[in-house]
Amino acid sequence: MHKIVRLLCAAALAWLAQAQAADAPALYQQHCASCHGAQRTGLMGPALLPESLERIRPAEVVRVIQHGRAATQMPGFADQLGAAEIEALAAWVRSPVEPAPRWDEDDIRASRSFTPLPADEPVRPKWNADPMNLFVVVEGGDHHISLLDGDRFEVITRFASRYALHGGPKFTPDGRYVFFGSRDGWITKYDLWRLAVVAEVRAGLNMRNVAVSGDGRWVMAANYLPHTLALFDADLNLVKTYAAATLDGKASSRVSAVYDATPRSSFVVALKDIPEIWEISYDPKAEPIHDGLVHDYKMGEAIAKPGYLGVRRTPLSEPLDDFFFDQSYRHVLGATRPKSGGDERASAQVVNLDARTKVADLPIAGMPHLGSGITFAWNGTTVLASPNLGGGAVDVIDMKTWNNVRTLKTPGPGFFMRSHEATPYAWTDSMMSPQGKDTLTIIDKRTLQTVAQVREPGKTLAHIEFTRDGRYALASVWEMDGAIVVYDAATFREVKRLPMKKPVGKYNVWNKITRSEGTSH
Repeated sequence: MHKIVRLLCAAALAWLAQAQAADAPALYQQHCASCHGAQRTGLMGPALLPESLERIRPAEVVRVIQHGRAATQMPGFADQLGAAEIEALAAWVRSPVEPAPRWDEDDIRASRSFTPLPADEPVRPKWNADPMNLFVVVEGGDHHISLLDGDRFEVITRFASRYALHGGPKFTPDGRYVFFGSRDGWITKYDLWRLAVVAEVRAGLNMRNVAVSGDGRWVMAANYLPHTLALFDADLNLVKTYAAATLDGKASSRVSAVYDATPRSSFVVALKDIPEIWEISYDPKAEPIHDGLVHDYKMGEAIAKPGYLGVRRTPLSEPLDDFFFDQSYRHVLGATRPKSGGDERASAQVVNLDARTKVADLPIAGMPHLGSGITFAWNGTTVLASPNLGGGAVDVIDMKTWNNVRTLKTPGPGFFMRSHEATPYAWTDSMMSPQGKDTLTIIDKRTLQTVAQVREPGKTLAHIEFTRDGRYALASVWEMDGAIVVYDAATFREVKRLPMKKPVGKYNVWNKITRSEGTSH
């Protein structure tokens, strides 16, 4: 026994010596820099920064270096590098870059590409389908997009996307164009009628999401790195950047999220590290902004700043990680994640954007995922139902009193909840649970009771989206050999299955541009 232990210790020491001897920076420059950039900020390949890789397990980074990525230009290096070299390289790309990489307005403008519409090409779709009942399906397994006919449930086209799309595609009000945002900062404008990329630009090095204004004129990007917001016109020409910082400039922040508030003609922004929420109006007639300590900002007692494309700040007690709007868009419902290493618990609050103050705390335990909440009518009031990343439950909140009216048990923590005005049912997943990830729970919105479940044994079943008319619900089998499963929304029976490569999300044009109460922003 002692001999076996000595042999194992010797092997471990030998491996450690090899790993320490491996020169990860030199290995990177030799094998990786030509595709991923000398500072790991990305070129043909994605950025390899801690901020970009935070959701990828270390073992997966090792596996990709060893074996490459299917259907991409990323090769495997198992035949060229030893195990210790690969381990060292995988650890190094997850460490901070020194000095920290920069990405300023000149870099943004230089990154832009644009392909104008040919003058002699007819302006009409190249396909025969209802343009309002299309689904854009993000296939994360091999970084592709499928465009799906929501009536026939057939794929119209499939094309490559940027690396690690995040935050959901955003459509122009007419449904013709869609904007994709990637983790490593790229925004792609795609013409759904012509099936062609129109423009691309890199807004940052690590990006959370993008939003499109209700009038289709503006696109805004929320960045983790650098700490900025970037505003573009509809053709992705940079208009300006905003430093995500306190009014005095002494503290800066990652940007948690930006969403469009169409009825307010504004973008609403949450900051990850600063307890403020911002509203940036794109209404040329927006009221002036009064910053600083004033007796009553409505009386114009401070020196005013222009309201149009200006930052209107609402101070909070805690930063928001993500948020949701009520139907009036007067209120933001936001969640704050617990601080790492501390005893604090997640919290949720209601902020009135007109009064610019918190008006209530939400009675939700665990870690609510309010960005995927839905609203619907119940018992003469309107309620919010939210999945929960920290517990197996859905909380239902009265949006008049902000009180909890029901907590519904689910098989485990969930990420997405969806419904539609034309169905009495809401669907939620339990994809964060090792045991319950294969189950979708169906809730009757009239009784607030669970009425059914559908399962995909041994797989991950998640992210429901409905057809334009609400008759069918589409779910993702979230695996490399996955699928889109089409269910009858009334009987919950499967009617069709389309093979896909880890379809992480699907987005219906009509439901998105009409701001359906059953889907996300």
